[in-house]
Amino acid sequence: MAYTAKDYSSLIGMEGFSDTLLNNHFTLYQGYVTNTNKLLDTLATMLKEGKTGTPEYAELKRRMGFEFNGMRCHEYYFENLGGKQPLDKSGKLGKQLAADFGSYEDWEKDFKATAAMRGIGWTILYQDNLTGALVNQWINEHETGHFAGCIPVLVLDVFEHAFMIDYGLKRPDYIAAFFNNINWSAAEARLR
Repeated sequence: MAYTAKDYSSLIGMEGFSDTLLNNHFTLYQGYVTNTNKLLDTLATMLKEGKTGTPEYAELKRRMGFEFNGMRCHEYYFENLGGKQPLDKSGKLGKQLAADFGSYEDWEKDFKATAAMRGIGWTILYQDNLTGALVNQWINEHETGHFAGCIPVLVLDVFEHAFMIDYGLKRPDYIAAFFNNINWSAAEARLR
């Protein structure tokens, strides 16, 4: 089964994100989709040819997490953008954030602090699939640091490509623009 890049062009014109930045970001995302498909095809061929015991097979298997998660994290990120309304704090997600972090404001402070940490990666609000609890997590690269079995509720790309064209080194300004454009209904729909 081949993956197809989704069309996020409806985000063009979003306040705080230039068209250049978004178009570059969409192109990068399409590369993850292409590379995921190439890896799946190559690994399937190697399996059929009995080349699973090779270092090449092992390295491609390891690379699969980077490409696939790069594809999927971008999809979550783009899908939780484009909102115009603040979070309904009396809704399901608002109540859960307050319950798990003490208040929405404490959750937001922790999420922003996580996103502002030095390094490249992702900031993800996860829901533990066993307990239902919410937790903010830093993801290094694409494949390192994910919580096993947890559901990504809100995803923020904090790789430089997500903000440097528009914000240079001013990551806090980018994080503020992200918060002004969260599609809270998409995030809330991910809750179990």
